[in-house]
Amino acid sequence: MSAPLSLTGLFLYPVKSLGGYAVAEAEVTPRGLRHDRRWLLVDERNRFMTQRQQPELALLAVAPAYNGFLISHRQRPDLLPLFIPFAATPDRTLFVTVWDDILWAWRGTPEADEWLAEALGRPCRLVYMSDMVRRDVEPEFNPEGQLVSFADGYPFLLAGEAALADLNTRLAEPVPMNRFRPNLVFGGGAAYEDDAWEQFQIGEVPFRAVRGCGRCVLTTIDQHTARKSPVGDPLRTLATYRQAENSTLFGQNVTGPGRGRLRVGDAVTVLSRK
Repeated sequence: MSAPLSLTGLFLYPVKSLGGYAVAEAEVTPRGLRHDRRWLLVDERNRFMTQRQQPELALLAVAPAYNGFLISHRQRPDLLPLFIPFAATPDRTLFVTVWDDILWAWRGTPEADEWLAEALGRPCRLVYMSDMVRRDVEPEFNPEGQLVSFADGYPFLLAGEAALADLNTRLAEPVPMNRFRPNLVFGGGAAYEDDAWEQFQIGEVPFRAVRGCGRCVLTTIDQHTARKSPVGDPLRTLATYRQAENSTLFGQNVTGPGRGRLRVGDAVTVLSRK
């Protein structure tokens, strides 16, 4: 008999495509976990930057600090850590592009832009999503009118420990969960059982598993060295047995209630299945 389902990991990524960190508890907001992916790096054309095109973003580690977080370079001890508050001030705005969405955002400080440009070796800007900005989950899967931060498309990403364990039995070199950058990690149950979930709750907080998460080349990037796998794993191996609708799936895109609080150790209860 499998172990009961429970929340075993909670992860925040304050800046999209930079490093993340684990927390013991987190507040649920209308856009996802509080402080998750509210900051974004954009290039000279104000288009979003991710590890897909700039794998060196993985070298920017993020750690919690009082009322904000610290960004440091994993291979540049000469760069003193950069402090970023959880929210920007509305002094300067600009329009930015994330996938097909054009959104206005608040600018970070010139000092932050200079630090990040030095760390990455290219011009860039740090921008923040205000609570006044409306960015919707993709409409065909969003009858509730759910919002999302600068995350790719959904406010939460859920992944199971059993799924990762199963994948690692198929790989020449196992990979950690950070290759998949989930917010919510659960333990117990069978590998990929979340494929069939629809309504579920964590503690007393309700969620909806909308659809499987199609994975990209980011999963092939070591999150500590920024090196890409020479054979394209784990994406190459996943593609041999986790293909659906022209996507390679791992984990679930999830929407939530817009409020609540989660704690590591909370029970996970499946309420309905697809």
